[in-house]
Amino acid sequence: MPHVYETDGPAIYRESFSIIRREAALERFSPDEEPVAVRMIHAAGMVELAAHILFRDDVVVTARSALEQGAPILCDARMISEGITRARLPAGNRIVCTLWDEGVPDLAREMGNTRSAAAVELWHPHLEGAVVAIGNAPTALFHLLNMLEDPGCPRPAAIIGCPVGFVGAAESKEALWEKEVAPCCIVRGRLGGSAVTVAAVNAIADRKE
Repeated sequence: MPHVYETDGPAIYRESFSIIRREAALERFSPDEEPVAVRMIHAAGMVELAAHILFRDDVVVTARSALEQGAPILCDARMISEGITRARLPAGNRIVCTLWDEGVPDLAREMGNTRSAAAVELWHPHLEGAVVAIGNAPTALFHLLNMLEDPGCPRPAAIIGCPVGFVGAAESKEALWEKEVAPCCIVRGRLGGSAVTVAAVNAIADRKE
């Protein structure tokens, strides 16, 4: 027999979000944070993710305001830069991913670091007031934090820091949380990833979420 399944896209989204709101522990999130957390959970397919999501210093309001004022979005991976829905962006915001810049491999060798970290070094001209979205490489987040140790380094408006993995991911996010260099959102521990980070950015950008 043919499979019977829901074929209405908007209905699938509505029911998915309804399930998340029934099953996930969302009570600790503010009204601004809750829809962002729901989108992140939806991207991960894990209601348990709610326990690991942390927001600091009105990051949702701050990041949304920055986007409305035209701030660029700096991404550590093409999976993030390509996943952001341009139509949701309030000011035709520029999306910057420097990972594939032709100078990155040589810069990485010079730095003795990963290409992801070297790509972040190229963010200097774009960093002031930007929304940063790191969802792949812990080395990118660590290098950004090292850059921000310099008082002369431009300051981003907000950081969505959700790198995923087994080496350095949890530690880089804890370092971001402890440093308090900017309003931020993290997913504690090994969890995170590009899809979760994209979901956060898209939800922040779209007031209708």
